Amino acid sequence: MKYIDEFRDGDLARQIGARIAAEAHPDRSYSFMEFCGGHTHAISRYGVLELLPPNVRMIHGPGCPVCVLPIGRIDLAIRLALERGAIVCTYGDTMRVPASDSLSLIKAKARGGDIRMVYSAADAMAIARANPQREVVFFAIGFETTTPPTALAIRDAAREGLANFSVLCCHVLTPSAITHILESPEVRQLGTVPIDGFIGPAHVSIVIGSAPYDHFAEEYRKPVVIAGFEPLDVMQAILMLVRQVNEGRAHVENEFTRAVTPEGNLKAQALVSEVFELRPSFEWRGLGEVPYSALKIREAFAAFDAERRFDLNYTPVADNKACECGAILRGVKKPTDCKIFGTVCTPENPVGSCMVSSEGACAAHYTYGRFRDIPIVATTATVIEEAAP
Repeated sequence: MKYIDEFRDGDLARQIGARIAAEAHPDRSYSFMEFCGGHTHAISRYGVLELLPPNVRMIHGPGCPVCVLPIGRIDLAIRLALERGAIVCTYGDTMRVPASDSLSLIKAKARGGDIRMVYSAADAMAIARANPQREVVFFAIGFETTTPPTALAIRDAAREGLANFSVLCCHVLTPSAITHILESPEVRQLGTVPIDGFIGPAHVSIVIGSAPYDHFAEEYRKPVVIAGFEPLDVMQAILMLVRQVNEGRAHVENEFTRAVTPEGNLKAQALVSEVFELRPSFEWRGLGEVPYSALKIREAFAAFDAERRFDLNYTPVADNKACECGAILRGVKKPTDCKIFGTVCTPENPVGSCMVSSEGACAAHYTYGRFRDIPIVATTATVIEEAAP
């Protein structure tokens, strides 16, 4: 298939891997974070790690929108369905994320909640039109990629006067999360997460452009290479990062030139700015409270803000103590460092959010077998015991 097979050529991948091995200095280590879950998926699916020399290490970042969604936000959506009688619409992966009281959206649906999987905010609007006597809430999650469609739905609902439609907004921002990681104690004080550079996300960068990453190169002296999601994209980005580190450079480079520009999609940015504004703070799973890292609906569109309409109050909820998802999202641990990975916690029975979405690091590792000899050291009893307060 044109423009797909060309970026999955095994011979070319091995050639790039050989070039990385030749240019990576044997007396130093290289640690690069792939922020986006799509890159984590590609790395696991295509065996990219097997083509890298041992001193080039890839660290999984918090770039999976389902994975970073905190339990308290899912609880809000469940309450809307079970206690307020609303029709709650959301994306498929969100349905299975573990919440409080052993619930998830799909389990709440089994208890009688009217919770529906949709492919877009426009689908949720169609449900609202078809059910004028019911409140319909779109549970909106995701990074800058999925934010413009939500903004468009809110603007269209306002123009149409679709009074029974609202949005529970949980859209988050990529640059703020990268800043938080670089400022975290693990990096600044403990030194447990040495990061030499970042592979910048592909779809997010199509929307926001490459310019927002200049801050990380200029202030933190961390090179960023924006890459597409195909294996050759990722391999080439790693080679470009190795070269920047070797030369002592810290620039933003764009490997994904076929889709990403410096300025991004200006129309999409203008639409998002019209409908949304920054939240002062927002909790991320694994990262805690991150300043100015998420969006809320502007006052002009307050009628379509589910938090205001239903007077919702957010309450933080601690993760399962047996799950290492938070540490994995921060890059402190690998999926295989979690003792319930692949045993108690599987895609069929996810204990943590990193095992839910295909973009989650744990799900990618499990699905494509990028682990060896995982000991069966945990049982359900172990999880229950360690999760107890």
